[in-house]
Amino acid sequence: MKRFIFLTAAILTLSGLTESPAQTLQCNLNMEELKLTKEWDKTFPKSDKVNHSKITFVNRYGITLAADLYVPQTTAESKLPAIAVSGPFGAVKEQASGLYAQTLAERGFLTIAFDPSFTGESGGQPRGVASPDINTEDFSAAVDYLAARPDVDAGRIGIIGICGWGGFAINAAANDTRIKATVASTMYDMSRVTANGYSDAADNADARYKMRQELNAQRTEDYRTGTYPRTVMNPKPADDAPQFMKDYYDYYKTERGYHPRSINSGLGWNKTSALAFVNAPILAYADEIRNAVLLIHGEKAHSRYFSEDVFKRLKGDNKELVIIPKAVHTDLYDRTDMIPFDKLEDFFNEYLK
Repeated sequence: MKRFIFLTAAILTLSGLTESPAQTLQCNLNMEELKLTKEWDKTFPKSDKVNHSKITFVNRYGITLAADLYVPQTTAESKLPAIAVSGPFGAVKEQASGLYAQTLAERGFLTIAFDPSFTGESGGQPRGVASPDINTEDFSAAVDYLAARPDVDAGRIGIIGICGWGGFAINAAANDTRIKATVASTMYDMSRVTANGYSDAADNADARYKMRQELNAQRTEDYRTGTYPRTVMNPKPADDAPQFMKDYYDYYKTERGYHPRSINSGLGWNKTSALAFVNAPILAYADEIRNAVLLIHGEKAHSRYFSEDVFKRLKGDNKELVIIPKAVHTDLYDRTDMIPFDKLEDFFNEYLK
């Protein structure tokens, strides 16, 4: 039986290794040389329980991705279970995904938090582009990298997607059988919300046609001018704005979660990025996922319906939905008193045995 749980809110050192076969392989893939920052510039404190370093890997579109690697300082295992983390949609690895990755590394997992293609420190041109296909591939590319590491057990790899990357994680799990356990935290289905609007309020052909007209006109203008204008992300909301817009501003535009490389903190998306999602439902085969899936969402989140609807489609006795009391969407970005890390640890321990 599938389980629905309502939780309370309270709840190998690499320095001595020589270059690994995985690293040697990556050197042969003609990776782009990325400019990676050397200082700790995260929105969360650095842990003294893990070893942190920067790594790069290539996806099958030839885009070089940048990631932060977190390795437990003490472990009895020669080969570790591993987890790749990304999201939220429009965020960078120095924000929520890095917090998740570092915390789970403290609990014994080798983890990476990566910047998606075209964003953050990762490669890809033009900048600020999103793609349902490429961003799903980014997760599988992370699995490629982890599976090739000599200190990772390739049969024990999981992924975590936050916000819009929760949807990409579900899509990756439906396609990539190497992913043994998947967590989608405070999930968005980016295809659905783009094509239909929030709560499917604009789910009609006329609304989509108008959007397509506007975005394709923008494409013509972009080509004519040789420029890629950006969207304006999370401006200061009016007093009567929806609460979730205020929550986004509070995270991305204040000291709490601001990061200069983050699209949501100010860089903005390429204006035509949304077009790719209108005709590409990313969760079409969610019901065919055989490996374990854990969905986590806030009770008060405006986006809660995404997780609930996906959960209804999942099959098997290894699928679970956890609702966090009183939590809004962004609480599960960084509120360590609300993110159920004990539950995440138990889930990955069970399914990455």
